[in-house]
Amino acid sequence: MDDDVVKRVFQEGGRDYFQQQPSTSSSSSSILQSLPLHVSFDHGYYLLVKSIQELREKKEGIVTVGIGGPSGSGKSSLAEKVASVIGCTVVSMENYRDGFDEGNDLGSIDFDMLVRNLEDLTKGEDTLIPVFDYQQKKRVGSKTIKSASSGVVIVDGTYALHAKLRSLLDIRVAVVGGVHFSLLSKVQYDIGDSCSLDYLIDSIFPMFRKHIEPDLHHAQIRINNSFVSSFREAIYKLKCRSEAAEEHFASAFQGNEAQIDNFIEMYLRPPSASEEARINDWIKVRQSGIRYYLSLGDQRIVDKNFIIRPKAEFEVGRMTLGGLLALGYAVVVSYKRASKSVDNGNVSLSLETIDTLGETFMVLRGTNRKTVGTEALKMGISEPWITKSYLELILERKGVPRLNTPPLLPNTSLTTSQDRMIAAPRPIRVPPNLVTRLEDLSQPWTRSPTKSKMEPIVATWHFISSDPPQADSSTIDPSSFRDTVKLAPMPDSYDLDRGLLLAVQAIQALLENKGFPVIVGIGGPSGSGKTSLAHKMANIVGCEVVSLESYYKSEQVKDFKYDDFSSLDLSLLSKNIDDIRNGQRTKVPIFDLETGVQSGFKELEVSEDCGVIIFEGVYALHPDIRKSLDLWIAVVGGVHSHLISRVQRDKSRVGCFMSQNEIMMTVFPMFQQFIEPHLVHAHLKIRNDFDPVLSPESSLFVLKSNKQVAYQDILKILDPAKFCSSVQNFIDIYLKLPGLPTNGQLTEGDCIRVRICEGRFALLIREPIREGNFIIQPKVDFDISISTVAGLLNLGYQAVAYIEASAFIYQDGKILIEVDHLQDAPNPYLQIKGVDKDAVAAAGSMLKLDGSYTTKSYLQIVLERLPASGRGSGGIHTQQAARLQELVEFIQSQGSSSASESSPIREVSPVEGVIEDMQSRIRRLERWHTINTVLWTFLMSALVGYSLYQRKRQ
Repeated sequence: MDDDVVKRVFQEGGRDYFQQQPSTSSSSSSILQSLPLHVSFDHGYYLLVKSIQELREKKEGIVTVGIGGPSGSGKSSLAEKVASVIGCTVVSMENYRDGFDEGNDLGSIDFDMLVRNLEDLTKGEDTLIPVFDYQQKKRVGSKTIKSASSGVVIVDGTYALHAKLRSLLDIRVAVVGGVHFSLLSKVQYDIGDSCSLDYLIDSIFPMFRKHIEPDLHHAQIRINNSFVSSFREAIYKLKCRSEAAEEHFASAFQGNEAQIDNFIEMYLRPPSASEEARINDWIKVRQSGIRYYLSLGDQRIVDKNFIIRPKAEFEVGRMTLGGLLALGYAVVVSYKRASKSVDNGNVSLSLETIDTLGETFMVLRGTNRKTVGTEALKMGISEPWITKSYLELILERKGVPRLNTPPLLPNTSLTTSQDRMIAAPRPIRVPPNLVTRLEDLSQPWTRSPTKSKMEPIVATWHFISSDPPQADSSTIDPSSFRDTVKLAPMPDSYDLDRGLLLAVQAIQALLENKGFPVIVGIGGPSGSGKTSLAHKMANIVGCEVVSLESYYKSEQVKDFKYDDFSSLDLSLLSKNIDDIRNGQRTKVPIFDLETGVQSGFKELEVSEDCGVIIFEGVYALHPDIRKSLDLWIAVVGGVHSHLISRVQRDKSRVGCFMSQNEIMMTVFPMFQQFIEPHLVHAHLKIRNDFDPVLSPESSLFVLKSNKQVAYQDILKILDPAKFCSSVQNFIDIYLKLPGLPTNGQLTEGDCIRVRICEGRFALLIREPIREGNFIIQPKVDFDISISTVAGLLNLGYQAVAYIEASAFIYQDGKILIEVDHLQDAPNPYLQIKGVDKDAVAAAGSMLKLDGSYTTKSYLQIVLERLPASGRGSGGIHTQQAARLQELVEFIQSQGSSSASESSPIREVSPVEGVIEDMQSRIRRLERWHTINTVLWTFLMSALVGYSLYQRKRQ
């Protein structure tokens, strides 16, 4: 738990679980007693899961959680994500409507029934909750919740923290932000200064300040959700008119039940907008029964035949639509869409009839571009695909409706004493010496952040003369540009989601104005998210990604000089870029980080079908490289910033404050001098606040067991058509700052883990979540330089544990099975990993592992096996202490020396003997693995052939 927190004591009464009991260990106080004043969505999700887990251990009976907040803030999304990990029951307050006019109306909620249901559950009794149908606009039945099986119950709704419920809630969570904040910013930008923020809030969210906001200040976990729209989980669509639509529909997914939906879609034009059809300035509202969903602008990407849409739609109340109309927004286009759809698990097929057009369209949707394209080919659709939206088709046919004069907007706001009190309520028992008083803040945490000048919701790319910037005139050669224009840099920085959208739009603008090829460079410090962004962009536009790590020089890599520009084979990189620019085939290197040498080449060729190449790496924006690129993207943040925050937290806990700049110069010594100066020239600057360690968006579900499983049993549960295998070796070292309090024994949460695998250094800062038999861990690696590890040691961190292991890895794209052989452990450990929790559990059952799972880390397993007599002062085996010390000395020597100081001829470090020994052993294991695979494949082929032979004889 972070230490830069506000110590907050719970409100008296209710089910606040903190009890005055003597502590039985040296563990820190309850997680809910030391929460930040407000946190990000990812951090809030992590804190909520940990709080629920802690509370289940400390009390009997079910744990009740309330998640409240305004419409569109992300309450339901948070509840669903927590439920996917904890396996709890989510009770939506929407089902407790006793009317259908407005879900945000306090009087429309049947609190009495909800209170009875919660009371039954807290008493250990089963209860019957209502079920509301939004199409029929009435309750249609009920369902039973069994108290014994629920364990955890989450109440999700606008009024989940209302006074009538708070006494029944163990944990209270407030969520603000999302479309709630973004819509306010959009309206304030559209209208200007004619209305105060309070007036806009009261117009668009009329129930918020009076009936919702006061309850949110009773929350223990307060979340500011900055997430609005994201292409992380984009939807890929193919759309066409089809004369034989019904035939395709009937034959495509036989046996699947069709779903019928009817929607009304409306587009609201801002007041005083121009007559031009600027769709990105319009607000889209979709009505489904009594529910309303809102999205800001047309944030889609069209690439070839595909329409790619982000997750950008959020539910709002009917009063919000009325408030927008009262502020002068006009419904300029409205149409009905009748949809009949079927789903086969991979893609959905819909027939959509648009009344205004009088036409029916067939639409294929899915989250994987290749899968959607494959299904389209299977269906044999010959008609051309349509990439225009229904709105664009309507506007082409009927034109843009003319504007009416918008109503005048009053410039007054509510000023009653009650409203002033609600606008800035006092927080719950926050000691005044710990935080600034809420009433002294310009805006409370529940409000949209204000800006002196609001910016457009969607930025637009522009082209300027290709003259090089004055600040960089000595390094950029104007003649190196193909054309006379180039992109004008965006003036601001953007978060990862908005940056991804802008990056793809920039590529499309370059293709349209300059033609192919378009060469993109993505630079930034280690662990900032460059690789992740590059591959997300490539998934959308269907292009190649080349890592600058492929251009490492072998002699430099042996010194782990990944952050040094001189490690790159710049001449080869320049040749490859020149070949691409000239439309010629080129061979880019493939580098094997484990052996430290180039293992071959891969041929690349750009064409009209794939005219984009992305180069990503620490020095992708170096002047010698970027002069030949069309689009420069800088990414900062990610593990880079999270590590600095972690170090600052650890230092403050031992009574030593260090500024971020001091930490930066020590753990990222190359950044400020050699990397950061290049990033300021980027066309697009992205700040990556996404924390994949905490976020449910990047979770892997893992089951771990030390039960012995035969190799052939593993092959049986994996798809043979997609099967692949590999062997890895790794060394884990655990770094801890002396003086940090622990709960009696060394755990992952006390340490920063550094893994050395295939010549790479990867970082784990926070301990994964453990729930039931599952370990929920991030699915991404956080690569860092050896100089960062050396910097941590120079800051006082000490290596306190050491684990050496080899791993056999088998996977088929959905499930990964890893067999880890820990040094000196009698039996290997098997791990099943995947993003689908049910698929992982099913694989474990097929391997008959049920009942043998453990959630212990390898650190715990190794330490528990050590006898007290064999432990060193650092908590590791005395026989390993010497090897760990050699490794630490090697890291310090290599990390602190610059590339210019390294000599081509150097003495072999003792630790390199360890690494070379491991590499030799792994090669032997690989040979054994290859022989085993060949023999097993031959045996299976023989059995299949014999079986077919017997069938023919019969």
